[in-house]
Formats: sequence, structure tokens, C-alpha cells
Amino acid sequence: MKPALVVILLLQRFYARAQDGSAGIQEANSLVRQYFDVGINLMYAVGAVLGLIGAVRVYQRWSSGDPHTGQIAASWFGSCIFLVIVATVLRSFFGL
Repeated sequence: MKPALVVILLLQRFYARAQDGSAGIQEANSLVRQYFDVGINLMYAVGAVLGLIGAVRVYQRWSSGDPHTGQIAASWFGSCIFLVIVATVLRSFFGL
């Protein structure tokens, strides 16, 4: 075969794949948007579970008289607030 013909055939093949790639990106976009709300609700649920675990741990430390109870409470509370803020920012950023 002539080199020019080989190049043309390869370019046609790459062009066809590029069109399939854009359709694949659109499909991936729609799939991600379907699961976005589920992921946000999962983040809220994880935050609630972390809040309950943190409350129990802080109460145990407070009951035993640990002097660093305030720092531990702040770290658990901060992690829960962080999860809620991230979920809210993601929802507002992506406009869903």
C-alpha cells in the first residue's frame, strides 16, 4: 500500500474514535449527574454518623476527666462541619 493511503485510513479511524469519545464523555456526564444527589446524601449521612461517634467519644473523655476534651470536641465538630460544607459547595458549584 502507498503510505499516503495508510495515513488517510488511520486518520479516518482516529476521527471515528474521536466522535465516539465525545459521545462517551456525554454519557459519563449524565451518569455522574444521576448519582450526584445520592453521593451528597451519603456525605450528609457520613457526617451524621461521625457526629454521633464524636459525641460518644467526647462524652467518654469528659467523664474520665481528660483535660483535652475541648480540643477533641472541636476536631470532631470540625470534621462534621467540613463534610456538610463540602457537600453544600459541591452542590452549588456544579449547579445541580
